[in-house]
Amino acid sequence: MRLSTRNQLTGTVAAIKDGAVMAVVTVDLDGGQQVTASITMDAVADLGLQVGQPVTALVKSTEVMIGVE
Repeated sequence: MRLSTRNQLTGTVAAIKDGAVMAVVTVDLDGGQQVTASITMDAVADLGLQVGQPVTALVKSTEVMIGVE
């Protein structure tokens, strides 16, 4: 599959926290950092996500915000 999304981060599923409708998936990136994604429970099932599975996190955003105190 080819995608237009340029921000493609490879890694491994570190954790899946199930909720009633949504799940929070934590991915350990190959560079040593982590990223989390909130996706539906249906998406977790459809993708067959499991801890330890290699995945690609696709980031498509029009804004990046940074805050300090």
